[in-house]
Amino acid sequence: MNFIKILDILSNDKLLNEKSSRRDSFQQFKNVGKNVAMASIPFALAATSSKTKAATNAMPSAAMMASNEDVLKFALTLEYLEREFYQLGLDSGVIPEADQTVFNTISKHEDAHVDFLLAALGLMDGDLKPTFDFTGAPGGLNLDPFNDYPTFMALAQGFEDTGVRAYKGQAGALANDGALLTYALQIHSVEARHAAQVRRMRGEKGWITKSQNTLPAPFAAIYGGATPESNTVQGGVDLSGLFGAAGGDDAVTEAFDEPLTMNEVLTIGGIFIV
Repeated sequence: MNFIKILDILSNDKLLNEKSSRRDSFQQFKNVGKNVAMASIPFALAATSSKTKAATNAMPSAAMMASNEDVLKFALTLEYLEREFYQLGLDSGVIPEADQTVFNTISKHEDAHVDFLLAALGLMDGDLKPTFDFTGAPGGLNLDPFNDYPTFMALAQGFEDTGVRAYKGQAGALANDGALLTYALQIHSVEARHAAQVRRMRGEKGWITKSQNTLPAPFAAIYGGATPESNTVQGGVDLSGLFGAAGGDDAVTEAFDEPLTMNEVLTIGGIFIV
């Protein structure tokens, strides 16, 4: 890829300062070449926007942003859920030997995430921990994840995809604390790796295409929500129809994860909380 060409475009005063539509700017990126254009989208959004903070505040999740402490407690609930789910899965024997290394690694990551959040909140292990029921009975389900591996894998994907969108949805609330924001984004990136790995193990792509999924109906909110994964408008720019030769709108939706609000995440998690 010709990244020097990208830098030339991004340093073009006419491109950055003219009051033309940013959609036109993206058309210029497209003309550089489809691979370069797709690679440059996140960089271009940052470079062409002089109101990043305003754009962040305009996100649907912004209205749900809470205090730093509330966000950490919210994250702790998610990490407790994932930690217990993987611990029970490993103890149950439902995970085939060939996949145990992956889930042992993920489980250790969740242990570390819980420990960090407890330390940040000044809590002891078990404080604020809900009682979980992974049959989904609180949400009207009757699942058997620790005796049926496909069900275990489906829930693992659902929990990891939820975690990715949940951390993204609340990242802006931690913008006033650079250290906490850094740590939250570190956890977010690891959750994204977990999600991609589990999706591939289920025979899917490592990323989400539009709002398509193969999970039980209650998980539809993971891919829908206030801003569904089928969204093609990023940073105020409608990218639909711009990359027909590079995967089209499917590829556009795969290139960006959308945030979930706190209420949306708690609704999903509530399916498994007694």
